[in-house]
Amino acid sequence: MALSAGLQVSRLRQFAGSSASRGAGAGGWTLAALVLAALAGLPVAAILYAALGGGGESIGTLAGTVLPTYVANTGLLMALAGGIAAVTGTGCAWLVAATRFPGRRILNWALVLPLALPAYLAAYVYAAMLDFAGPVQSALRTAAGWGAEDYWFPDIRSLGGGAFVLGIVLYPYVYLLARTAFSTQSLTQFRAARSLGAAPSRAFWQVALPAARPAIAGSLALVLMEVLADFGVAEYFAIPTFSTGIFRSWLAMGDKAAALKLAAVMLLFVIALVAWEAHTRRGRSDSRDGLATRRDAEPLVHLSPLGKVIALAACLAPVLLGFVIPAAYLVSLALTPTAQSSAGDLATYLRGSLWLGLAVAILCVAAALLLAFARARSSSPVTASAIRLATLGYALPGALLAVGLLAPLGAFDVTVTRFARDSLGWGGGLLLTGTSAVLVYALSVRFMTVAYNSISGGLARIPPGLDAAARSLGAAPSRVLARIYAPLLAPSLAGAAALVFIDTLRELPATLILRPFNLETLATRTYRLAGDERLVEAAIPALILLAAGLLPVLVLNRLGKR
Repeated sequence: MALSAGLQVSRLRQFAGSSASRGAGAGGWTLAALVLAALAGLPVAAILYAALGGGGESIGTLAGTVLPTYVANTGLLMALAGGIAAVTGTGCAWLVAATRFPGRRILNWALVLPLALPAYLAAYVYAAMLDFAGPVQSALRTAAGWGAEDYWFPDIRSLGGGAFVLGIVLYPYVYLLARTAFSTQSLTQFRAARSLGAAPSRAFWQVALPAARPAIAGSLALVLMEVLADFGVAEYFAIPTFSTGIFRSWLAMGDKAAALKLAAVMLLFVIALVAWEAHTRRGRSDSRDGLATRRDAEPLVHLSPLGKVIALAACLAPVLLGFVIPAAYLVSLALTPTAQSSAGDLATYLRGSLWLGLAVAILCVAAALLLAFARARSSSPVTASAIRLATLGYALPGALLAVGLLAPLGAFDVTVTRFARDSLGWGGGLLLTGTSAVLVYALSVRFMTVAYNSISGGLARIPPGLDAAARSLGAAPSRVLARIYAPLLAPSLAGAAALVFIDTLRELPATLILRPFNLETLATRTYRLAGDERLVEAAIPALILLAAGLLPVLVLNRLGKR
């Protein structure tokens, strides 16, 4: 009895000691999180410093010249593309969740596919198809016998065309969250409204839609972030927006001060969208008791035969426009001899994309793992704030992130190079600017959120008692990591690395601005070929980017079903 009591006291002391050591080590986790937050917040700090550190004449000059155009075009593009995404995503989600029609099970997951297509690829395809010399207008002139002056056709290379492309590619964000919200709503409330004489349309507007509004608003904020960050569509369609303005000011005109001022104004849009998205996450659907019975129960709304045909057409159209037609057109171009003969240099661009993706994925996973353990080991509000800042990069547009990093790193690089030249006789050029290290740094800041969300979710599923039990039995931290955390976190680590790798392959504006001259990726190669009106030669790398985008789409679809 005394021996048993002694063993229990000994184990309690070991556990108390391990808890105390964890408490003492919480400061180390907080410090690590603060370091990563400082590195991730550097571009934002540089932009704010440039905006607040004088240069009023530059802001005044911009306000009198290009700034109103950038604000108006960016705001209008966000409004139009967001409207298309909201209407399409919400409407399709309601039809899939509340009704039954032929092909519904297939369209339930197929409606997510347009998210696999980068918006700039869709812009290249629709421009090639709908231009005057494209197959659509050529077939129209042949069939009707018209000349060039005999008919009017909408110009796809316009702000309206850009809004259409962005909206039809990004609507799955709204569809995924709206489908989940509609599928988890109470049958009782909707049927109570129907039993009181409300028509299905009135019950939808007054019961279903208000309950799903937080999810729809949150997903719409994500769509608007993507539209704000877009560079490829706006550049290809010649739409003056903040992204294109920053790119041209920095690289084309060499006006770094103007680029930083534009980035500061753009940052206001980012802050507003982040605040809106955070506010919508506090909203919750107040009716979830129908989840267990909605999956296979009879539909909330019974459609007539004509209604089923309309529902099928309404859900099929976004899939065709956002994925099937662009993918089929790229496949048809890739099968031509011109495309296949130009694929000989593909290995060079693929090699550049692969090593860049791997470097960013490894760095993001390592940093995200550190942040996830910091969150688990420290309950300090300082740690939580540091993690929030470190994972803010995904909301930052690529052009903003690039110029925000180039300004402070360029100044640091000049200082270090001057010191090395004067003190050590260094005869080389700049050490950081124009190297792949800066590009890897920028992309790691941008995609840190993707890795952190995956890893922190996996870590949250590991019972904390496993760690405590192992430490109480005398296991060293390294053994706990190798025997407990490594096997259980392996799927999350692999998923995080894969998602970051794919996002890096598809990233365009930051790579264009920061890449060294000897680095070409699939995304930049496709952009340059399409910009030279050589879409046939760009078809194969574009298809590789499209295929790579299918993995995160499948992951999002599984999460949406959960």
